[in-house]
Amino acid sequence: MGGGGRDEQLMRSLVEYLGCGVYYLDSGGDHGDFIVTRFSDVTDKILPFLEKYPMVGVKAKDFEGFCKAAEIMKVKGHTTESGLEEIHLIKAGDE
Repeated sequence: MGGGGRDEQLMRSLVEYLGCGVYYLDSGGDHGDFIVTRFSDVTDKILPFLEKYPMVGVKAKDFEGFCKAAEIMKVKGHTTESGLEEIHLIKAGDE
């Protein structure tokens, strides 16, 4: 397709609406990445938005795991061996 089109416009609008993150379109213009680097933006902006406007299908299960991992990180559980292992299990789909 090239140029990003409507998807690119949508993602750039999300960056503006949420007030966080950046959107990078790949060099071929076929897809891009929405990147949020501040954990507080994830917990305070992204998660509430996605809870208000839930995903469906397979992505809903991915989001559930993402929320579990975020909760572990919120309490600094990722700094322990057991917390890190739990995140790995979530990522692998075993949790």
